[in-house]
Amino acid sequence: MLKVNKLIFKSLSPSLNEIAKSMEVNCELHKIEILNWVEFPYKPEVGFRIGHTGTSICLQYIVNEQYIRAKYLLDNESVWTDSCVEFFIAPVNDGTYYNFEFNCIGTTLLGFGNGGNDREMANSNIISKIKRNSSLGNKAIENSEGNYFWSITIEIPIESFHKHSIKTLAGQSAKANFYKCGDELKEPHFLSWNTIGTPTPNFHVPEYFGELHFE
Repeated sequence: MLKVNKLIFKSLSPSLNEIAKSMEVNCELHKIEILNWVEFPYKPEVGFRIGHTGTSICLQYIVNEQYIRAKYLLDNESVWTDSCVEFFIAPVNDGTYYNFEFNCIGTTLLGFGNGGNDREMANSNIISKIKRNSSLGNKAIENSEGNYFWSITIEIPIESFHKHSIKTLAGQSAKANFYKCGDELKEPHFLSWNTIGTPTPNFHVPEYFGELHFE
């Protein structure tokens, strides 16, 4: 079980810089390092932090990888084919989950449903409330090779769980997994925080989610 620490701020609407600084002090860095499929051996260095404010989930991903791309600029486009980090969460035990996917410049996809073939995309009003700040900025990046170190800080308000009525995260439990992928990079890769037992790459498997508990 992963304990999600509660973050305390003086402001009711802290900036992403304030959130990042608080997480660096108060939230443990966890690794996304499980290679579930041997045919995809490339393993960038990836870590994440997670905290909450009671009314939002705060995430920070830190990535060091050899290949990078940010082709997609519009939300709900195919960001998983870029250099991408993902957060899948089932906040309620009803068989459904949300998939939050972010390419390395913060373009976001948000889906909901009970399986990989049954996803309903959130509308732009919902996605626009998700705050994102990438160290790479927000401009498109062509396929590039080198030694890339980047981070992204994200604040997901509970309103993003638009198919449920969640009043607070404090004291709640959820199931989730954290991912790093890049389906169309020179070295495609599919890393997870919690082990996945499928024969081929598939992140839409809530039966392999791990447990979160919000302080």
